[in-house]
Amino acid sequence: MNSIEVPSGKKIYFASDNHLGAPTSERSQPREKKFVRWLESIRKDAAAIFLLGDLFDFWFEYGTVVPKGFTRTLGKLAEITDSGIPVYYFVGNHDLWMNGYFEEELNIPVFHRPQVFEIGGKEFFIGHGDGLGPGDKGFKRMKKVFTNPVAKWFFRWLHPDLGVRVAQYFSVKNRLISGEEDVHFLGEDKEWLVQYAKKKLEARHYDYFVFGHRHLPLDIELSKESRYINLGDWIGYFSYGVFDGKDLQLVYFEKDY
Repeated sequence: MNSIEVPSGKKIYFASDNHLGAPTSERSQPREKKFVRWLESIRKDAAAIFLLGDLFDFWFEYGTVVPKGFTRTLGKLAEITDSGIPVYYFVGNHDLWMNGYFEEELNIPVFHRPQVFEIGGKEFFIGHGDGLGPGDKGFKRMKKVFTNPVAKWFFRWLHPDLGVRVAQYFSVKNRLISGEEDVHFLGEDKEWLVQYAKKKLEARHYDYFVFGHRHLPLDIELSKESRYINLGDWIGYFSYGVFDGKDLQLVYFEKDY
């Protein structure tokens, strides 16, 4: 199990679903600058930072090419890890195709599946959240195609200028791919990530389930000793999680909406 201590005065930060590049580079740049300001603001007391996927609206790593842009974000992340603050990345449904760039260039470990972390003595079940539980059927079908080795092989043979442009178009336009599901709380009995967390609790105790993907800031008590946290997004909410060693809370950065 991964274990992280939380020294006195330090905190653990969680964020998800920036979808940088959507709907256009120009329109997403103010959101990117805001996210970079947040990264800089938490450096003073961050013991670790967890990014739970869909940082980009599309990301695909060719053998020697990665998508153009996101210089401010990538540079800030490199600066943070170079300073000794660990950053952990969980791929989402928009950045399934990570294949070494973050590890090699940014010193950021990348997880393709949910992981369990012991943080400050608490059990955290952490993941992006896509494809888990009884729902999300549309994405589950899509994921089988996107992760198919043959499909990826064919896509790699497209020139990056064409491949990235086509993928970006469908990422923004296609609701199944871009994750633009109905952003209304469905109730505990219909929220599939809540149901997934409750099912996991039947086999083992976790203090916190922390997910992204749903694009809604949610804090739901699963039992007296377990909570489900959805981090929201950096499109309309600019929400994130903060764990101070005792409690995990949802916070909003530069709340101006």
